[in-house]
Amino acid sequence: MSHSLEFEDKSVEMAVKKACDKLNIPREKLKHDVISYGSTGIFGLVGSKKARIRVTISEPTSGVVHEEQVAEKQKESFHEQTREDADSHIEAIHDEGEIHTFAADVKNLGRNALQRILDSITTDATISIEKSSDRIIFNVQGGNPAVLIGKRGQTLEAIQYLVEKIVNKHREEWVRIQIDVEGYLENRKISLQRMAVRLSEKVKRTGKPATMGQLNAHDRRIAHIALKDDSMVRTQSMGEGFLRKLVIFPRKNSSRKRRSN
Repeated sequence: MSHSLEFEDKSVEMAVKKACDKLNIPREKLKHDVISYGSTGIFGLVGSKKARIRVTISEPTSGVVHEEQVAEKQKESFHEQTREDADSHIEAIHDEGEIHTFAADVKNLGRNALQRILDSITTDATISIEKSSDRIIFNVQGGNPAVLIGKRGQTLEAIQYLVEKIVNKHREEWVRIQIDVEGYLENRKISLQRMAVRLSEKVKRTGKPATMGQLNAHDRRIAHIALKDDSMVRTQSMGEGFLRKLVIFPRKNSSRKRRSN
């Protein structure tokens, strides 16, 4: 009669070693199937899973002689695994910065998560932190800014989204996160404001709409704000999805205003 036991650890090899030690079976005689190879999750921060194996015992061994002994081994394995899971969870709080009992230390959690992401993409990138009235701002210096920013800032926005999700995973009150690389956001803001004003002047001169191109929500908001006090034009986002066109239209009464001036 055969019996089966399950063991898990950070890797398949470690799970196999654990099974050999527990059952007193040499590595070459251990019969097992891999249930799961495990995963490290997103950048090793969230969603990690342990490797799991199923060991089949088809004959008595020095470590397992009777069915009662098998049951006892399984019971001991279960309790030890429970303790190890608890210890691993505590280590994860310290090593990875998961928010549990240390929920107040949001800045360090965000910094640790961001640093892990940066180290996976580039080298020699450092982080400084500042707190504004409504968000925590992480400023990145060094590394490869072009890679971190990406086309139209899409990589930077993806990194910001991920860090914000990690920071707020166990929080009831949402904390807003902003990540900047080498002053990119401020330079981008100035560039968009100038483009919006330039195109608005063209619209007022020709009486025809002008398009700023496909922009994300943050960039569209900058353009909207830049022209909100201009009574001769109006702005409108058009299209669907993450990137939309921002169109500047002449207001209906703008032509009369031009003739009266």
